[in-house]
Amino acid sequence: MAKETRGDFYPVPIVDQSTRPGAITRLVIFILVLTVAAIVFGLFRERLGDPFLLGLLGVLAMIGVGYLFATAIGFVQIAPRSTTDELSKAFVDSMAQGLIVTDTKGRVIYANRAYADMTGATTATDVKTVEGLLSDIPEAAPTIYRIASGLRDGQAGDGEFRLSQAIRPGAEPGARWYRVRGRAFNAPGQRQPLMAWQLADISAERAEQERFFLDLQKAIDHLDHAPAGFFSADQEGRITYLNATLAEWLGIDLASFTPGATTLREIIAGDGMALVQSVRADPGTTRNAIIDLDLATVTGEALPVRFMHRVSASREGASGPSRTIVLNRTQGEDASAELRASEVRFTRFFNSTPMAIAGVDQEGRLLRTNAPFLSLFSSVVDRDAVDRRVRLETVIHERDRPALATALERARQRQADIAPIETVLPDNEERHLRVYVNAVADGAAGEGAEEAAIVYAVETTEQKALEGQMAQSQKMQAVGQLAGGIAHDFNNVLTAIIMSSDLLLTNHRPSDPSFPDIMNIKQNANRAASLVRQLLAFSRKQTMRPEVLNLTDVLADLRMLLQRLVGNPVKLKVDHGRDLWPVKADVGQFEQVIVNLTVNARDAMPEGGELTIRTKNVSTEECAAYAYRELVAGDYVVVEVQDSGTGIPPDVLKKVFEPFFTTKEVGKGTGLGLSMVYGIVKQTGGFIFCDSEVGKGTVFRIFLPRHAAEVRVLAEAGAMQPATAEANGAQPIKVAEASRDLSGSATVLLVEDEDAVRMGGMRALTSRGYTVHEASSGVEALEVFDELEGKIDIVVSDVVMPEMDGPTLLGELRKRQPDIKFIFVSGYAEDAFAKNLPADAQFGFLPKPFSLKQLATVVKEVLEK
Repeated sequence: MAKETRGDFYPVPIVDQSTRPGAITRLVIFILVLTVAAIVFGLFRERLGDPFLLGLLGVLAMIGVGYLFATAIGFVQIAPRSTTDELSKAFVDSMAQGLIVTDTKGRVIYANRAYADMTGATTATDVKTVEGLLSDIPEAAPTIYRIASGLRDGQAGDGEFRLSQAIRPGAEPGARWYRVRGRAFNAPGQRQPLMAWQLADISAERAEQERFFLDLQKAIDHLDHAPAGFFSADQEGRITYLNATLAEWLGIDLASFTPGATTLREIIAGDGMALVQSVRADPGTTRNAIIDLDLATVTGEALPVRFMHRVSASREGASGPSRTIVLNRTQGEDASAELRASEVRFTRFFNSTPMAIAGVDQEGRLLRTNAPFLSLFSSVVDRDAVDRRVRLETVIHERDRPALATALERARQRQADIAPIETVLPDNEERHLRVYVNAVADGAAGEGAEEAAIVYAVETTEQKALEGQMAQSQKMQAVGQLAGGIAHDFNNVLTAIIMSSDLLLTNHRPSDPSFPDIMNIKQNANRAASLVRQLLAFSRKQTMRPEVLNLTDVLADLRMLLQRLVGNPVKLKVDHGRDLWPVKADVGQFEQVIVNLTVNARDAMPEGGELTIRTKNVSTEECAAYAYRELVAGDYVVVEVQDSGTGIPPDVLKKVFEPFFTTKEVGKGTGLGLSMVYGIVKQTGGFIFCDSEVGKGTVFRIFLPRHAAEVRVLAEAGAMQPATAEANGAQPIKVAEASRDLSGSATVLLVEDEDAVRMGGMRALTSRGYTVHEASSGVEALEVFDELEGKIDIVVSDVVMPEMDGPTLLGELRKRQPDIKFIFVSGYAEDAFAKNLPADAQFGFLPKPFSLKQLATVVKEVLEK
C-alpha cells in the first residue's frame, strides 16, 4: 500500500523553513559519537593498553545508560511531530487566505499555497513579502505602512484597500478589494518574534455589499414614494423614520428631519395617543391594530388618517419598536356623487388620450374601445365592431398576426414585458403602427367576457418617415465625404498636370511637333477636372455591380493576396463561419474593403502580430448582443477583421472614418482608406463599426445584410437628388482672360503639401517676377514666416494639409500680422471651410485644378486690393 503524503490531504506550501532540529538530530549526534569512539577504540587498543581502554569503555557505558535513563523519563524524546502539530500544519497549509511568515529582517519563513496563487508566485524564489509586493502601489501603501509600523512595535493591525488590477499578473482585468492582517508572535527556537501576514481577496464580498446597499436604497426609495404614509417609532415613542409621503402630508421638511427628535405625541392630535398606547402585544409576539385618528400638521391643521399599526414585545414583555402604515382618509371617499364624478372623469380621460386603447377577451375579440381606436382603424372596424365581437387580429397586417397571437397568449398567462409589435394597416401598408399588449393584473379580470388583455396602439407613420429620411441623410453625408475625398486627390493630380502642361507650352511654339500632344494632355486634364466637379456635386450613386456572394469563397480566393500584403512578421488566420448566408455585394468593392482593412492592420503591427479575419451569421435576436445604437436588427453576415496591434486611442477612434484623417507621417497615407471602406459598406446596405483598446488591438466588424433569394428587390429610385450649393461642387473662379500684366515683385509664401503642385506654383510665380518661399505644411509655414520676420506680402495656402490645415494657419498668422493677405487653394467649395473662419477674415480663393495663368491672376488681384 502506497504511503500517503501531506499533499494528499492539503496543498503543499510554497515555502516552509519552519522545521527545526529536535530529538532526531540529537540521536544522530549520539550515534556519531559512539561511532567515533568505536573507531578510536580499534585504532589505539595496542598503544594505550587494556586498562585505559576498559576505563574509556566504562565512561561510554555510563553515557549510554544516562541517555537511556533520560529517554525513559522523557527528558530526551525520539518521536515524530505530535498529532497536534500535524493538525495545526494542515490547517495553515489549507487556508483559503494567503499566509506568509517573515522574520524581523524580512526573510520568508513560510508561505502557503494560497498566498502563492494570489500573488502569482510559481517558485519559492518568486515569493515576495507583503511589504515588498504592495509598498510601491499608492492605493495599498498607506495601509501596509501602518500595519508594518505596528508590527515592529508588537501591535497587530488590519486594513482593506482597493486596487485597479489584481495583484496576480495575468488575472482578469477589473478592480479588486483586498483585506490584509498582520501580527507578531514568538516561536520556539526563535530569538526574535516572527511576523505573520494574512492576505485575502474580498472583491466578491464587497460586490455583494454594494449590491445589498443598492437594493436597500431602491427599497427605501420605493417606500418613500409609496401612495401611503409610513413611519417607525422606538419603544419610547420617538419617530426614527418616516417616508416622504407622510412628511408631505404633515408639512415636514425631510432635509431637516432628525431621527428620534420628533415624538408621536407631537404629530397625533387630541387624545389619539391614548388609542395608540392601548395597543399592546403579548410577550414575545407582535400585534396588529387599525386605528382611526387625526394627525396634526406643522400648520396646526387636522388630517384624518387610518393607522395600520403593528407593535412588538420582547420575551420579557417589554415594549418594542412599532411600524405603522398611514392612509389618508381625505382621499378615496366612497360617496355615490364622487363615484359618478370619477366615472365622468375616467370616460373623458379614456376618450381624450391620443393613444388607441381596446380591451380583448380570452379569444382575442374586442370588448370595448376608445374613440381614438375607432378613428385610427376606421377603415377596418366601425362602431358596431364591439357588438359584433370583431377579432383584434383583423386590424393589423396579415404577416404580423402570428406575433399578435403570441403576445395575447403571453398576456393571458399574466406575463410582463411583452415586446411591442411593429405592423401596418392591412389595407394601407404606408401607415405604420406600434401595438402594445399588456396583461390584466390578477384579480382584475373576471369570468365570461371580461378583459384578458389591454391593447394600446400608436401610429408611427411619421416616425418611420423621419427614420427613412435620417437614414438617407446619413447615407448622403457618407457619400459626400467619400466623393470629396476622391475629388481632393484628383484635383491635386490634375493641378500638377495642368501646370506642367502650361510650363511646357511656354517653351513650345504652335509649330513645334510636340505642341499638339501637350495641348491634348491639357485638354484631357481639363475634361477630368470637369468630371471631378460633377463628382463633388453628385450625391454618391457610384456604379456598383452587386451579385450574390458566398463570402467563404471570396475570402478563400483572396487569402494568398492578403498573405503577401501582411508579410512574414504577421500571422494571418482566416476563420470561416459554417453555413454562411449569401449576401449581395460588388465583389470588387468588397475585396477592396478587406484589402484596405488588412493593410491598416499590418501597419498597426510593425513588430508583427496576429491578424484574424472571421465570418459568422448573426440573427435578428443576436443583434441585441452588440451595443451599437445605429445597428438595425436583422439577419447579417458579419466579417470581423481583428489585429493584435497598437490599438486606437478613443479620441482618434471617433474620426477613423472621416476622409483625409490620418495619423501616419506625411507621404505615408492619404486618410482615404477607411472613408472609402465606410462608403462601400454603407452603399451595400450594411454597417461597419470599430472597437479598439490601446495596446490590445483593434477589431472592425462589417454587418452585411442577408440576401433572401425569394424576396424580389425593387429597383432603386431612378431620380437622383439634384446638386445643390452644399454638395461641395464649387466651380472654378471665372478669371478674366483678357490680356493683362500679371508680373509682380512681391514676396509670396506658398504652402502646399503636394510636391508637384508646390513646384509648379513656384515656377509659375517666379517666372512672373515674384520672390517665392515654399513650405510643405502649416507648421513649416509659421517657421518660415518667423525666420523672415514677417516680411511676407501674401500667403497662398492649400486648405487640407497634415499637422496644421489652411484655416488654422490663417488664424495663427493673423495673430502675428492682422492684415496679412491670404489666398486659399482647395478642391472643396469655399463654403466648406469658410464657415470655420472668423467673420472678419479676408481672403482670396482659388479652386483646384487651376492653370498657371489663373494662379498668377488671383495673386495679382489680391495684392492690388
